[in-house]
Amino acid sequence: MDVDQMSFNPMNWRQLCLSSPSTVSVWTIERSNQEHYFKARLVKLPLEDGSFFNETDVVFPQSLPKDLIYGPVLPLSAIAGLVGEEAETFRPKDDLYPLLHPTMHCWTPTSDLYIGCEEGHLLVINGDTLKVTVLNKIEEESPLDRRNFISPVTLVYQNEGVLASGIDGFVYSFIIKDGSYMIEDFLEIERPVEHMMFSPNYTMLLIQTDKGSVYIYTFGEKPILNKVLDACDGNFQAIDFITPGTQHFMTLTHSGEVCVWWLEDCACVSKIYLNTPATVLACCPSSFSAAVGTESGSVYFISVYNEESPQVVHEAFLSESSVQHVVYDQRGIFLLVGTSEGKVFVVNANSSSSFQIIGFTEVAKDIVQISTVSLLETDTVQVMVLSSLPEAGRSRLEMFTLPTLLSQVSTTFTDERGRLKDELIHKYLYELEHTLSSAVLDFQSKQIHGFCSQVPYICSYLLPKKEHIGIYILKPYQKVQSRQYGPGILYLSSHGLLLITIAKCGILCFRDVYTLETFAWCRSHSHQGHGIQSMRISMDGQNILVNGRDDGTLVYLKWKRFGGHLANDILDYYQKLLIFLSSTMDKENDYLSRTPKVSIDLASNSERTKQKASTDSSQDELVLTDVKKEIPWIQQKSQEAIKKEVNLFSKKRKEIKKGIKALSKTILNMMEENDKLENIAKLDQQEFGLDLEALERLHDESQEEVAKMKKDVEMHNLAKNYLAELIKEECWNSMAVKGRALKCFHIPCVVENFPMKARTAEELKELERVLQQKKTEAECLKLRKEIVEAQSGVTLVKKCHEEDDEEEEEEDKKVECSNLPNYLLGSLSTDFGVDTSFLSSQLELHSREEKINQIILLKDIIYKVKTAFNNEFDAAYKQKEFEIARVKERNVRVREIILDLELEEAVWQPEFEDCEKPERTLVVRDEEGTNTRLQALMDMMGGVLEVKKEDILRMVIPQPAFMAKPDAVWTEEERKQFKDYEKKVKELNEERDKYRKSLEAELKKLQNSIQESTQAFDEHLKRLFERRVKAEMVTNQEELKINNLVFSLLLDEELSSREKFLNNYLSRKQQEKSQTSEAVQKSREDLDVYKEHYDNLLAEDKVMDRSFKKEFAEIPSHQVDILYKLFKRRPRIPKQKMHSDTTHVVPFGERPGSGKLNKDAFAQLMKAMDELDNISSMPEGLDPLVWNRFCMTRRAKVENEQKVKQKAAGLLEMAAFLQKRVEEDEKVQQEIERVFHELILLQDEKVRFQLNLTIQILLKQGQVELENFQLVLEYADAILINKNIIEDLNSVIRTQGQKKIASMMESKDVHKRIFQIEWEHKKMEMEREDLNQKAWDIQMLFFSRDRQKFLNEPNYEALISIQIGIMEQTIAVIDKTHKKNVENCKKLLKKLGKVSNQKDIANYTLSCNLREELVAVSERKDICNAMGSKLTCEKIAKERYENMMQQQKLTNISKQQAEEISVLQAEVERLRMKTFPALVQM
Repeated sequence: MDVDQMSFNPMNWRQLCLSSPSTVSVWTIERSNQEHYFKARLVKLPLEDGSFFNETDVVFPQSLPKDLIYGPVLPLSAIAGLVGEEAETFRPKDDLYPLLHPTMHCWTPTSDLYIGCEEGHLLVINGDTLKVTVLNKIEEESPLDRRNFISPVTLVYQNEGVLASGIDGFVYSFIIKDGSYMIEDFLEIERPVEHMMFSPNYTMLLIQTDKGSVYIYTFGEKPILNKVLDACDGNFQAIDFITPGTQHFMTLTHSGEVCVWWLEDCACVSKIYLNTPATVLACCPSSFSAAVGTESGSVYFISVYNEESPQVVHEAFLSESSVQHVVYDQRGIFLLVGTSEGKVFVVNANSSSSFQIIGFTEVAKDIVQISTVSLLETDTVQVMVLSSLPEAGRSRLEMFTLPTLLSQVSTTFTDERGRLKDELIHKYLYELEHTLSSAVLDFQSKQIHGFCSQVPYICSYLLPKKEHIGIYILKPYQKVQSRQYGPGILYLSSHGLLLITIAKCGILCFRDVYTLETFAWCRSHSHQGHGIQSMRISMDGQNILVNGRDDGTLVYLKWKRFGGHLANDILDYYQKLLIFLSSTMDKENDYLSRTPKVSIDLASNSERTKQKASTDSSQDELVLTDVKKEIPWIQQKSQEAIKKEVNLFSKKRKEIKKGIKALSKTILNMMEENDKLENIAKLDQQEFGLDLEALERLHDESQEEVAKMKKDVEMHNLAKNYLAELIKEECWNSMAVKGRALKCFHIPCVVENFPMKARTAEELKELERVLQQKKTEAECLKLRKEIVEAQSGVTLVKKCHEEDDEEEEEEDKKVECSNLPNYLLGSLSTDFGVDTSFLSSQLELHSREEKINQIILLKDIIYKVKTAFNNEFDAAYKQKEFEIARVKERNVRVREIILDLELEEAVWQPEFEDCEKPERTLVVRDEEGTNTRLQALMDMMGGVLEVKKEDILRMVIPQPAFMAKPDAVWTEEERKQFKDYEKKVKELNEERDKYRKSLEAELKKLQNSIQESTQAFDEHLKRLFERRVKAEMVTNQEELKINNLVFSLLLDEELSSREKFLNNYLSRKQQEKSQTSEAVQKSREDLDVYKEHYDNLLAEDKVMDRSFKKEFAEIPSHQVDILYKLFKRRPRIPKQKMHSDTTHVVPFGERPGSGKLNKDAFAQLMKAMDELDNISSMPEGLDPLVWNRFCMTRRAKVENEQKVKQKAAGLLEMAAFLQKRVEEDEKVQQEIERVFHELILLQDEKVRFQLNLTIQILLKQGQVELENFQLVLEYADAILINKNIIEDLNSVIRTQGQKKIASMMESKDVHKRIFQIEWEHKKMEMEREDLNQKAWDIQMLFFSRDRQKFLNEPNYEALISIQIGIMEQTIAVIDKTHKKNVENCKKLLKKLGKVSNQKDIANYTLSCNLREELVAVSERKDICNAMGSKLTCEKIAKERYENMMQQQKLTNISKQQAEEISVLQAEVERLRMKTFPALVQM
């Protein structure tokens, strides 16, 4: 169980609350003597929107609907088949809703809980009932700007509400009243508040922020907020010593907090906040200044001349990339700044030069470390930059030299853009065949020391003596195992003879720079915090700072013994370096002391990133005070260089621009011409690009895109093909009967067959088993009937003929079974010739096995029905194939006739569609090749080898040649030839007409035969369609029966699951009952033992009281009496009362006591007994020995009384504990009884479900009529009768109804006239009353004096103004009198207050005296009770007398009540007889 917060109830230590982001639980602690019992209760949280979910009982649901048709409705756990403990909490996914997420909680004086939620809701939970209430938030008219309070981080209770803190650094006051709350600002803190706590007297509030700072807020007339503890803002990003490193050092956090610390006691001297994310820090060796690099690309220069008030003196905005490295050389001449984009900037470290930016050089992007060598006797500074090449698995070293006079000749060493010239700074490149995590340059500049990142070795590399060009590969010449795991970092001391290594293991090692051997080491940090992040050593080598990576600690180390030649060398170099830097330091520090603080908006750099994003999206200018500050130095240099180049090449640029414009114009014309071309000749837009490199790049990109698209298409096609194969296998290949359809030729009618899969061997085996079982049952039934008939005395003749007629009886049975009415079978399956003799009656399906066998037989019937229809469908399909072939054959002749007759008619040729032959969609067929021989025959001779009779229509008799001449010039021979020609033409035309008519008759005959045959097929297909509908009806009927049986089986399984769950639940409850019974028994035994001890202590106390006088019998009786009074006297222990000033502030008041408080009270009591045991309290004349013995006896008595009180309290506690256990035991017993009751109900439901079967009956359509769809679902008393009886009865009812309607219409007309007359009479009566009322109102009209005055007075407004003035004067006089009375009352109240204080003092004095008198009275009363036994007898007699009187009084009362009861019974009998109906014979 995850717990984020745990708190005890301040008013009840036996109650505590545990909360997490998902749950809230309230735990109760019950105690019995020394045993403690913890009991948890979960709080039901609301939904995320604040509403409550009405959760039903999963184990015993009460609101489940009742289904009268399909059986009982069971819980979801039973439907899911759960029978274990998971069924008690099962809820489906759709029923799970997100709840509120608590963040913090606090207790109230009423033992309630306030819960703050992540969604912004505030909840109130009752501590006893755990009822949750969502408080309503009262929105203000002007909501709080600049922040949005979402969820409280911490809560503390105060009067009338709570104090809550958010993530915005504010403390809010929640004023809660009547189920709603209002938020007000209470306090503003610099950082988000994580914890708050009130002091016991509620006068101070302790506040802790997220970074660890602690504040105390003191309430009062003038509240005070004091900072008790100031913590740094996060882990230290960087550390460094302030030169020379003997007094102060500086730290930097990521948020930009720079601190100056005193070295001796590590106390914070001062702070400065940059308010921007910072990365690195370095202190200048030549002045009291430091440089801080930020993520925005700026470097802040901070003056620490006055350590108590550091200030920013300069800001250099180098680039827009973050600063990762800031390194000063050993003499403080240059500052090297490395950025994330791979640029190293060189800055003048002297403040007198205003930190001049000299230039930059480009290196690899991933800069790991920058190392410098700046010796006293040289005039150059050697710089080495280590970069990583992760892709190649190598490291690169780049070295260059900077002259000390570089700042004076910077223009010659840099180009126009500020880049340092490589040839002037002697830049060389080196590479290593492995990666380094750190590298430093030796002071002799002849070798490099590196820390390998992948292997635990420290290597040395010799630099080449000769100059080289390009990249030089360095090989290690010395290798030493580091004995440190994880990537490490190397550092050199100020004199260069100490090599210091740190690593992830947290060990700091000091090595000799020549041998690389370790001579000193220290484990400063743990490897669990990822070791050491950085370290710094002072110039004299005596002070060392080590910063942890993730543990948030900074360790300051000093040498235990610092001497020898190593110490002499470093101290000598330290003295030389101080002498060398003394003049520079004096000059620069003097300049820093006179440099004013730069007024820089320190928050601006943190906003540069946001401003940059905004300027990229819009071209609006940023309104800033100084635009140059927002442009990095490298961009300024670039802009200046561009301006110079523009001025230098302005003419050339103009010429190039003109050429570009002309070329672009030409290209635009070419593009316009290209748009007018066809798509096949059109060029792409990319072809007109003149940038060949861009074209090639675009071409490569397009090729990559095409390849990618091809691959995607291939994968898409592969997935589609796989899906198609799956569908084909499932819907086509696996089908024994493929699904297909048949269409009619002339009408839109489609008939589909039933696609069927082949039955598996398991299904056939199961069917065979069921059929065999049914046959066996039939044989058994037959044998039983034979036995019964034999036992009933059947004649011998019948017995002889029984064997002969056995087969006939079986056939009769089958016929009888198959001829049962369809409405009893529940389907029309017999219409398809299916044998239903093996089916069980629907009224006999009670067992699970019978239902399963019935389902198997019904599936077989469905299969047979579909098979029967498919056989008919196949016959029709073959018939259609025959009809299409016959039509195709006849269409050959039809086409010939149409061609001969030269008709423009289309020949109707029926074909199979894809739905009729679906296999065609799965196979792609090649087109048949052209028959060349047939084609040649068609070309040469029209497709025939001889002239047929059909060619007579195309025959033409050629005209004689002389017909071209005029008729007058013809000869006789020519005229005879013309007559023969006309005769032949006439004969040919007659033959043509005769043949045409014969062709037309044949065409009509063929078309009619095609029409008749296809229509006959359509009629057959229509009948097949009806058969298909009937087969589908039968299939649906059988499937409906199967579904009903499957549902009954499923419900049977649900009932069994529910029964198993209840049995398991009952067994768990019985185990729990045994545990609770044992707990009750044990608690009762413990109580009896404890009570026995209590009785013994009480008896001892009484014995001590009674034996007091016997113990002191040797002294006189009057001294015994005095001692007994002192024996009964107890010291007064004043109770600690809260201060009057804080009683109204502390909300919890007096809290309940605990064991420790009881012990303290007893110790205080015994201390007060010492005063009573003082010798000064001894009576006069008493022996001191007797007094000492008396004191010991009294102390024993007091101790015994305290034990009795403690035992009494424990006894009450144990009794309450026993009562709780008894209640729990009774509750478990009730649960068990409830489970038993539920099991009985479930068994009744199960029996009722098994007996109440759902049967399927076929009713003829149109025989049942219902009005308004009011379907009756309960047929407990329904019977099936003949419809003729109902129709006759309906006709009689209809005749009688018409007669009754006629008589009712006559009566209706009479009553209608009567109502009209009565209504007119009432109308006239009401009009008369209205007229009388109006006359009375006119007579009694009221006319006041004010109305008369308004009508009679001419100047009514002036009169009203005069009256108003008089009233104002009266009010002023009354107000003045009231103020005087108030002053008098205040004076009187002051006097009464003084008098009341005096009375309080007097009352207090009297109460003290009263206590003493009461003690004396009680002592005397005890003495009297002990002395007088006579009074006891009188008391007993008096009690007996009172009991007798009370008994007599009760007897009289019972007699009176008996008489009253008899009177009331007589009255009841009379009233009952009065209400009986009078049965009088008519």
